[in-house]
This record gives sequence, C-alpha cells and structure tokens, in this order.
Amino acid sequence: MSSPQPEKTETHEVTLSRDEQWVTHHMLASYLDESIDEGESAPEWILESIDAVEAGDRTTVLTSAQARNLYDAMTSYVDDGAIPERDAVHGSTVADRLETRLESVEPTSQ
Repeated sequence: MSSPQPEKTETHEVTLSRDEQWVTHHMLASYLDESIDEGESAPEWILESIDAVEAGDRTTVLTSAQARNLYDAMTSYVDDGAIPERDAVHGSTVADRLETRLESVEPTSQ
C-alpha cells in the first residue's frame, strides 16, 4: 500500500530586472518596517517574498499565495502615488508581470 503523495505547491517564476528587484525589495522592506513599528509580528508572506527576491539572480520563484500577496501589495504601493515616478514605473511592470503569471493558471469559469 502506498502512502498518499503530498500536495505539490504551485510556483511561479517571475523574471525581474535589477531595478524591478530593488523596487520590490524596497516595498516589502517598507511594509515589514510598518508591521514592526506597529508592534505586529512580521507577516510570513513578506519574509518569504524577501527571501525569494534575494535568492534569485533575475528569476524569483513564488508560490501562488506569495505571488497574489505581492501583486496586491505592489498594486497598492504604486497606486498610493507617494513614490518616485521611476519606482512607480518599475512597480507597475512588476504588478503587470505578476498579474499575467497568476491569470495564466487561474481556472476559467464556463
């Protein structure tokens, strides 16, 4: 009798330029700092996403949950309007790329 296979976590490879990595890391670090300043524990997805961005040369590997959280956070960060234009451009590109990756695997309703 064989034991059940563990469920495989779906991952997404996202290629980011050096500038896109910097903006992503900066945004995540800012959110992490805000959590700590407010006396909250660091959200696990932020720590895992920072590790993923730092681990890749240009390709970041994210779980679906990390990609969705990063997309939501980056979209809010860019839409805030309180960031430099250059960061907004790179952040928008990251959000668009994440959205495309997430949409490519979402089930379609019939």
